[in-house]
Amino acid sequence: MGVLSALPLIAAGNLCCCLWVVGGGLVAAYVFQQNQAAPITPGDGALVGLLAGLIGAVVQVLLSIPISIMIGPMEREVMQRLIEMVGTLPPEMRDTLERYGRGEQSGVLLIVSRIVAFMFWLFIGAIFSTLGGLLGSAIFRKQTPPGVIDVPPTS
Repeated sequence: MGVLSALPLIAAGNLCCCLWVVGGGLVAAYVFQQNQAAPITPGDGALVGLLAGLIGAVVQVLLSIPISIMIGPMEREVMQRLIEMVGTLPPEMRDTLERYGRGEQSGVLLIVSRIVAFMFWLFIGAIFSTLGGLLGSAIFRKQTPPGVIDVPPTS
């Protein structure tokens, strides 16, 4: 689900209660249950959801870098046209928008923004995909056949 969170317009789905992140936890719990003969526990769902969120954060940040490099020139062009269309802007705001439109961004600023984004997605992914994994363990849990006594394994 990190791929969906990295795509420019599709990432807006995360505005709806972190849809793609929760969906990643749900899918992880579904896949985990399909590979198990016994029903999964809520703890199992939470764990695979957490792992899906952490992996999704890495995927999201790694994919957003080349996407932003490809889309950056188009964004700057749109910003320049927007500045030309809007007549009255405060001078400070116009100067900031013009600098962005010319692409005057520091490489250090780009790296710092990617690190902050990575930390943000790690935090959000850990929380919401764990919730998705819990939800997935409840939804996709296999039912034990009637008359079968479920004996937990001894360790």
